[in-house]
Amino acid sequence: MNRGIGLAVAGLAISIAIGAALYPHAYHAGAVLDAADDPARLSELQIAPLLQSDPTRISTGIEEALAAGDPDLADSFVALANAHHLALDESQVQRVTEALAAEKAPASVAKRFATGLVTGQADDVASLSGTVAGDLFVFGDIRDAVREGKHLVMGEETDRLVLGLAAAGLAVTAATYVSAGTAAPVRAGLTLVKDARKVGRLGEGLAAWAGRSAREVVDAPMLQQAVASGSVLRPGETATAIRAAFRAEKAGALVRLGKDVGRITEKAGTRGALDSLKLAEGPKDVARAARLAEAKGGQTRAILKLLGRGALLLTAGAFNLALWLFGALMTLFGMLGSLKSITERATQSAIDRGKRRRLRQAQAAAARPELVAAASCG
Repeated sequence: MNRGIGLAVAGLAISIAIGAALYPHAYHAGAVLDAADDPARLSELQIAPLLQSDPTRISTGIEEALAAGDPDLADSFVALANAHHLALDESQVQRVTEALAAEKAPASVAKRFATGLVTGQADDVASLSGTVAGDLFVFGDIRDAVREGKHLVMGEETDRLVLGLAAAGLAVTAATYVSAGTAAPVRAGLTLVKDARKVGRLGEGLAAWAGRSAREVVDAPMLQQAVASGSVLRPGETATAIRAAFRAEKAGALVRLGKDVGRITEKAGTRGALDSLKLAEGPKDVARAARLAEAKGGQTRAILKLLGRGALLLTAGAFNLALWLFGALMTLFGMLGSLKSITERATQSAIDRGKRRRLRQAQAAAARPELVAAASCG
């Protein structure tokens, strides 16, 4: 083997070694980038290595959730552990079960339902049921619309998002009754967005978008006139006046948002929807969260807790993933270049050997007549 071929073979060996080291990382990077539009698959690809590198993340998350008085989140971590076949301490799982049972006790549920009905603020199923009940009976939306509308009339600081959501909610409530309840998930979704806004659990980007959308669906002068004389003591009259100021043709985006929030609530619970609204920077993020919730169900809250916005879309890590793929591609080019060099040098070596062999044969053939002639002369 000549020196050129030896160098090419050495280069190929080095490229193969580097490629073998890069392949797992590059394969994972390619899979993650390919799953960019599939939040369920994207979360799987990120959660698995996270739990492999630190299996205690699940038990730690459970303890933190229990300490924070959030057994629903603790139960979500248990569901995530089961999905990944991770063993948990039985006493810890039992504490989660007991905490959930205490939260679902009739007295506790009744108290939270009443709180949601009166205050219009929800953070779990019971309080959301109370809030939605209040909105379905138009009490909650009228209360919010009249309060914010009067601020608007007086020139005071007004939460136009709550005002717009209340107006949209009144229109959707009417549709819910007409459609025999088929619009109820949208109604619940809009209520939850409104509640998230009140308690500061609406992402800034989503709040800005929703605020712009809310302005479009409300005829401000007509609404001011409606709320100037409106009162929760005259719910039917006030609701009719506020609905008249609602531009249904402009409400498509808000209704889609409410529908997506309703999908999350159905699969991941009220707190799962609130977690999603806190992370979301726009309606597309909420739609992704809905797809994640539909695929992962009870695991959703734990996934959002561990990955944050990374559960919904690729964030800053996309550049690093691309670097792994670029490195693997360069290594592949190196392997192909080494193979090309080996092939070319081996082919040239074979050609040279053939030429030398033919030259020797020709020289031998030319020498034979001279030998024959010399022998005959002798």
